[in-house]
Amino acid sequence: MTRAVLDTGERHSVAELEDLAYELRRKLLLLCGTYEGAVHIGGDLSVADILTALFHHGLRIDPNDIANPARDRFVLSKGHAAVCMYIAMSMRGFFSYDEIVATYGQLDSAYGMHPCKVQLPGVECSTGSLGHGLPLAVGMALSGRARGELHRVVTLLGDGETGEGSVWEAAMAGRSQKLGNLVAFVDRNRQLMTSFAEERVIFEPYADKWRAFGWNVVEIDGHDMGQLVAAIDALPSPDSDLPTVVICETVKGKGVDFMERNLAWHAGSLGADDLERALAALDASRASNASENDTEAQEAR
Repeated sequence: MTRAVLDTGERHSVAELEDLAYELRRKLLLLCGTYEGAVHIGGDLSVADILTALFHHGLRIDPNDIANPARDRFVLSKGHAAVCMYIAMSMRGFFSYDEIVATYGQLDSAYGMHPCKVQLPGVECSTGSLGHGLPLAVGMALSGRARGELHRVVTLLGDGETGEGSVWEAAMAGRSQKLGNLVAFVDRNRQLMTSFAEERVIFEPYADKWRAFGWNVVEIDGHDMGQLVAAIDALPSPDSDLPTVVICETVKGKGVDFMERNLAWHAGSLGADDLERALAALDASRASNASENDTEAQEAR
């Protein structure tokens, strides 16, 4: 059995994906600087690279044919990162960024603080209650398998929500049903809302827990676009027997120095001065990364 043909659009290089991730972070900050309420900016910034890699490289989707049965399905389990997903989708062509900015968080807006499939076509699953995304993805993957379809069901979890028992029930079910079409990405930023993760729940040895449940485990730097692309490209075939978890080591608030690993920036808003400071920090981080890449390239010669 082969996967159905689906036009997934332009293929990007790693460097181009890095540029898209920078653009996504910049748009996140601009929205955070214009919206009057709090944005879950810390966790949005930690998943920006992952969502860029998925929407511009990994997911077989067509924004002009959102009901195509051959499409991959994406479930944002950490639903409070919705605005990051919205912007990633807008950059992929589902809708415009200006639409998000105009109504984000308002009553009856399609762009709520958590995603709603009823309000926003292209969203596969309404999420928000933590610990529910993987169980929902298991059901969707099992349904696809029963119909003989070869799409993938991909979900993105926060590491904090994997303290929920429902996650591990779903992990056991995914392995028991031999759902090789199921892929979980974990945003392992090691922070909860008001504390660092290991202060409240002992997650380590984290990867070994997934291995004990019979999953194929991949561990990467979730901010290294090359590693993200390689992990996606190496995923087993959807008709294989083992579900895969890609554990992405990340930094909450990544790219903005005063937000990185800062518990105060789980959620917040940016005034004019803070926005200018945040954008400058993002540019400085990008320049630093570019310099490091140039040095590594010269040393490799």
